[in-house]
Amino acid sequence: MSPFLLLAGFYDLAFAIWTVCWPDLWFRWAGMDAPTYPHLWMGMGLLAGIFGLGYLIAATNPLHHWPLVLLGFLAKLAGPVGFFWGLSEGLFDARAGWIVIANHVVWLPPFVLILWTAMQTYAGRPPERETPYTVEEAAAAYKLSSGETLLEASHEKPLALVFLRHFGCTFTRQILRHLQELEADARERDARLVLVHMLERGEGGKYIHSDGAVARIADPRCELYRAFGLGKGGFWELFGPRVWLKGATAFFSGCGIGHLAGDGLQMPGAFLFHEGRIISAQPARTAADLPDVGKLFEVPA
Repeated sequence: MSPFLLLAGFYDLAFAIWTVCWPDLWFRWAGMDAPTYPHLWMGMGLLAGIFGLGYLIAATNPLHHWPLVLLGFLAKLAGPVGFFWGLSEGLFDARAGWIVIANHVVWLPPFVLILWTAMQTYAGRPPERETPYTVEEAAAAYKLSSGETLLEASHEKPLALVFLRHFGCTFTRQILRHLQELEADARERDARLVLVHMLERGEGGKYIHSDGAVARIADPRCELYRAFGLGKGGFWELFGPRVWLKGATAFFSGCGIGHLAGDGLQMPGAFLFHEGRIISAQPARTAADLPDVGKLFEVPA
């Protein structure tokens, strides 16, 4: 990662020197007219040089300086987006695309790789146990906010267990926004809704506004998640096209996003749990998958 950032830094510094000292040269090479706005072009070069210095700083410790990498990624992404918009409006010459490719597009994959590695480092939480609990062990070890163990509660009535993503996730906020509907769906089927979250015991109440009616299980090390087969998401599961599309819908419908409160890599899911056994399961395939309590009860006879 460091060699790449060093290369990116020196490249942008060289580009800055080139545009300031020879502002017309690239246009002549491309067979285009020299710009009538050379000072704007030179200013863009100086801006690239500033980013280059940032990359050199980030190269000393790429994961620690991930905010600089993120700014660089956004700048590299803005280049092609702005170019294609200008091209569609007839503002830019298509021959200028070569410099967009050289200065922006080719650098995007390594920036994404560094940011993904940083997220895995800082957003994820390592497991506490080398070997995960079995479902039976976890059910006996974990307690609901109402005091009984998960195993004891499952013998009283079926449990609709909903494992949440972190509380800042727009999809978690979407679930909590419709919490009364989920609770009603479970109650109609003589079941009990239980939410599993990744904060310490007692902290979930800051985000779950149900007057204590919905039971909660605190699982800060995600060991209960592991016991039920819910692992960490990969890049596609967390940032794939379907996630972006559904995330935008949830965001603009008022769910918004918040700060990272939990393991940002942990995948969600829902389970029907009764008498210490998993009756049916809905492990999420992407971060955007929401629980469907009704379908949990559609168990083949």
